[in-house]
Amino acid sequence: MGRLFGTDGVRGVANADLTAELALGLSVAAAHVLAEAGTFEGHRPTAVVGRDPRASGEFLEAAVVAGLASAGVDVLRVGVLPTPAVAHLTGVLGADLGVMLSASHNAMPDNGIKFFARGGHKLADDLEDKIEAVYEEHRTGAPWERPTGAGVGRVRDYDEGFETYVSHLLAVLPNRLDGLTIVLDEAHGAAARVSPEAFTRAGARVITIGAEPDGLNINDGCGSTHLGLLRAAVVEHGADLGIAHDGDADRCLAVDAAGDEVDGDQILAVLSLAMREAGTLRGDTVVATVMSNLGFKLAMEREGLNLVQTAVGDRYVLESMKENGYALGGEQSGHVIVLDHATTGDGTLTGLMLAARVAATGKSLADLAGVMERLPQILINVKDVDKSRVTTSGEVAAAVTEAERELGSTGRVLLRSSGTEPLVRVMVEAADIEQARAVAQRLADVVKSALG
Repeated sequence: MGRLFGTDGVRGVANADLTAELALGLSVAAAHVLAEAGTFEGHRPTAVVGRDPRASGEFLEAAVVAGLASAGVDVLRVGVLPTPAVAHLTGVLGADLGVMLSASHNAMPDNGIKFFARGGHKLADDLEDKIEAVYEEHRTGAPWERPTGAGVGRVRDYDEGFETYVSHLLAVLPNRLDGLTIVLDEAHGAAARVSPEAFTRAGARVITIGAEPDGLNINDGCGSTHLGLLRAAVVEHGADLGIAHDGDADRCLAVDAAGDEVDGDQILAVLSLAMREAGTLRGDTVVATVMSNLGFKLAMEREGLNLVQTAVGDRYVLESMKENGYALGGEQSGHVIVLDHATTGDGTLTGLMLAARVAATGKSLADLAGVMERLPQILINVKDVDKSRVTTSGEVAAAVTEAERELGSTGRVLLRSSGTEPLVRVMVEAADIEQARAVAQRLADVVKSALG
C-alpha cells in the first residue's frame, strides 16, 4: 500500500491491503502514540468506534475494538453511523479518540480506517506519521506493552448514539421543512437510517431510495457518485428536490425539481447567502479548493463575498477554516463543512440546511442555485508523463500563458500533478464548451510532448 495514511485515513481492498492484523495494529499504535502525546494523561481513555455497513466492516470493527481494548482503552461501539456522527459523538462524549471504518464513496471491496482526535477533529499529519512509524516498529518485532487485569479496556455498545446525533442535527436546523417533498438517496450506506429520520422529523415528506444496505451494495449504482436514480425519482414523484449521500455520508449533492444536478459549488453558494443573511458567515468569507468552478468565484465576487481557495482536499479546506475562523467551506464534490455545527463534512446536515433554505425562501432549488452559473469545465488526464516537471517546463508554461490569454477573464486553466499516479490533470473552463474542449486538448498535447 506504500505510505499507509493518505489524505483521508488508511484505505485499501479489505482483507487484502486492509487486513484485520493491520487494523488491530494501527489501533494499538494509535493508543500508544496518543498516550505518549499526553492525550490520556490523568484519566482512563475512551474511544468511539463506528462503521458504514460494508460486510468487511464487521471483522475490521472487531479488530479495531480488540486492539484498543488490549491497549487499555475503553470502547463505545456505536455501530453503523455516518462519519460525521462518529466525529460528533467523539466530541460530545468527551472521548479521547474516534475511529470510523469506511471507504466513503469507494466501491464495496474497499474499506478504510479514519481516526479522530479529542473533540472530533481529524488527526494532525505528524500524529498520523507517528502512528505509522510506531506500527511499523512493532510489526517488525518490538513487543507492545500490554495491560493486564483491570487495566484492559472494556467494551460496550452505545445505542444512544443514533438519537444523540439526530437530535443534534435538528437542534441546529434554522427552520422546519414542512410542505417539502424530498427524495433521499442513501447510497445503501451509513446514513440509511439517520438521514430519513432527520428529514422526516424536520417536517418533510420523505421518499427514500438506496436505503436498504446489505453489506455488499454500498455505492452500487446509487448515491452521490451515480445520480441517475435520484434524478428519475425526483421527477417521478414530483418532489421539490433530491439529496444524495455517499457511503459514509460526509458529502451531499442535490438535484432540483427538474432532475438537474446541484453540485457542491452551487450548494456552497446557496448556503453562503443564507448564512450571510443570518449573520453567521464570519468575515463574509467562503473557503473552497482550486478545483471550484470559475462560475462560483464570479458569483461570490458579484455578491460581495470573499473566496479563499486551498489545495484539493477537504482537510485543507478545514485547516484554512480553523486557522482563520471561517464558518463555511467545501468542495465541488459535495464535502461541505459548517464549522459551527460540525468538525468535518456532514452530508445530512448539508442537505437539511439546503432544504431549509428552500422552505424559508419559498423559492425553488433551481432558482436558488441560479445565483451562480457553472461554466463548462473540461478535464483531461495526461498519463505516463514526468509530473514532477509540470511546474518547471518552459514549453508547458508558454502554452498555459497563451491559453490564458485566449480565454481572458471568462476562462481559467489549471494544471495539477496527481498525488498517486504518473499523470497530469489538465483542467480548462470557458464560457463556451467547444472552446474549453479545444484549449484543453491543445494543452494536453503540449504536456504529453514536453513531459512524456
